[in-house]
Amino acid sequence: MTFVIHGATGAQGAPVVAALAAAGKSVTAITRNDYAVVEGARVVAAGYSSVADLTDAYRGAEGVFVHLPLASEEDRRIYADNIVAAVREARPARVVFSTSGAPVDPASGGAAASLAAGLADSGVSHAVIVPTQYLENLLMPHVIGAVRERGVLPYPMRPDFAVAWASHLDIADVAVALFEHPDVTGVVEVGQDPAVTGPDLAEAFGERIGREVVFESITPEEFRISLAPLVGEGAAADVANAYQAMSAMPDRSIAPARSAQKLLGLTPRTTARWLSDIGV
Repeated sequence: MTFVIHGATGAQGAPVVAALAAAGKSVTAITRNDYAVVEGARVVAAGYSSVADLTDAYRGAEGVFVHLPLASEEDRRIYADNIVAAVREARPARVVFSTSGAPVDPASGGAAASLAAGLADSGVSHAVIVPTQYLENLLMPHVIGAVRERGVLPYPMRPDFAVAWASHLDIADVAVALFEHPDVTGVVEVGQDPAVTGPDLAEAFGERIGREVVFESITPEEFRISLAPLVGEGAAADVANAYQAMSAMPDRSIAPARSAQKLLGLTPRTTARWLSDIGV
């Protein structure tokens, strides 16, 4: 039996592949084409748009790690429906879904919520990883470039807005643990506790690079303009809208009772530890 990992060549899936391979597990990497090379894994080309491809990939799997790609919400809903259809047909032993920070409240009507609900209704053992915000977002060229060139960390949040940040490395640790502990089901929240603010992040960057770094609160629209060349206008607009909605929240902390710390005994990396681990 094997573990099937979506996005195996990307920021979210690659650490999961690496962690499972290091543990001596059989890994199947789902990619967009057969020509990709993924160390420690067998490569299978399968698209989110094909229920047949996904079903073939999931059949007989010990575990499936899935997340929805950055795309229009309309496309993401289609992908969510296809994943659920494939899970129902293939019946893998376990599915671990990372929401990538998207809301899973059914009232949101979003693709992540639809996928979470579909998995819950599938009868297949599953868990839903709910990160709040990825530290890797701070590595986008227009963000990390400003840190290095101007000593400024620009991000579309209020300076006092506390966030339970997590890294893709943390998500990989949690995903592997969830495969090992099928008794842990439902939502698992992943993030630093207590949550940290923008100035806290800037301080960690400053200590790491050896110069003062200050936090600069920018608008979601300013962020959208910088992001669009990287991900496209539609996806950038969706991200900006999410940050606009976030601005009305008091914070983005995690619920301790559903945290990885409580359920799995895993403590996410501090910002300083993450920066050290990735070699910034």
